[in-house]
Amino acid sequence: MRFSDTRNFRRWFIILSSLLIVTLIVWNAVSFFQRIKQEERQKMNIWASAQVYLDQVDTDTGLDLYLEIINSNSSIPTILVNDNDEIVDAMNIPDQIGNSKDELQDYVMVLKSENKPIEMDLGEGRINKVYYGNSPMLNKLKYYPLALMLIIILLIGVIYFFYKTTKSSEQNKLWAGMAKETAHQIGTPLSSLIGWTEILKEEKVNPDYIREIEKDVDRLQTITERFSKIGSAPTLVPVDIVEKTRESFDYLKARSSKLIQFKLNLPKEKVLVNLNAQLFSWTIENLVRNAIDAMKGKGELEISLKSNTKTVHLLVRDTGKGISKSKFKQIFEPGYTTKKRGWGLGLSLAKRIVVKYHGGRIRVLRSEINKGTTIEIVLQKTKIDS
Repeated sequence: MRFSDTRNFRRWFIILSSLLIVTLIVWNAVSFFQRIKQEERQKMNIWASAQVYLDQVDTDTGLDLYLEIINSNSSIPTILVNDNDEIVDAMNIPDQIGNSKDELQDYVMVLKSENKPIEMDLGEGRINKVYYGNSPMLNKLKYYPLALMLIIILLIGVIYFFYKTTKSSEQNKLWAGMAKETAHQIGTPLSSLIGWTEILKEEKVNPDYIREIEKDVDRLQTITERFSKIGSAPTLVPVDIVEKTRESFDYLKARSSKLIQFKLNLPKEKVLVNLNAQLFSWTIENLVRNAIDAMKGKGELEISLKSNTKTVHLLVRDTGKGISKSKFKQIFEPGYTTKKRGWGLGLSLAKRIVVKYHGGRIRVLRSEINKGTTIEIVLQKTKIDS
């Protein structure tokens, strides 16, 4: 048996064993409740028989045992009703129930719903009834199965959360491993491309061609670094976010459709933010490509940057198909996509980079169907020691 199979077997064994134990406890609690309920009915049957005997005997001698039986009922709420449905006697009635006939009559209906009344045949066609309820102890006990059922539900919830978290962790490790392996595989042909670029320089090929090739080689190196950082805590250093945003903007604009009208609004002064430059540019790239897809390759795309004393707000606005309000959070979930082809990882990756690695926030600031969407990233500015 493989290690993963053994671990899954142990996990399911613990889960099923826990559920079995709690189920047995609930079953025992229900059985215990029913047994006590039956014992209380037997006691009330004996109590009713004692009442019948006292009603029928003419002497006061030898009644000590029956009187003791009747007086032994000190906890079970009881109401005795004659054959004319008139209340003859009441005992152990809760304090909140008054002594008026109307209140006692209403309480009779409550007792009737708890237990079937006991009939007392007094002879000569007289049939009295004993209405009785559950004792305080039994009333407390009847809630135990509900409490245990709640425990089962909570246990199932914890187990489900544990299972999902474990599965998600395993998937994250798998994706991180695949990403690092991809970075390793890209590295070999990338090294060859760098060598071929140097050969092209010696062959005196048009320098403009070589510069464009070098840009794409640099881009491949950046992509390789991005993939190699997945699954590891990236190093954050103070970076001018204005300059990094401009670099990403220029690169994407040069390689996008001419039908996209790019706009860039950045502050003139430097704005320092603790960033990992490669991951930040990856985030910008994912947001811009998502916006271009939403516009189907034609429209207006604007990137703007605003800052205050503590935070920086990066806005990416498009004139695409828009997002319904119910999907504002869902679009950042892994696997969510509206395209026929695609993994649905771009925005979820952007959220992971912004939130987990940079301690920031990302959200849909506003969106209207067929008018466009604005996504906002909020990051903390670097504190400068005075």
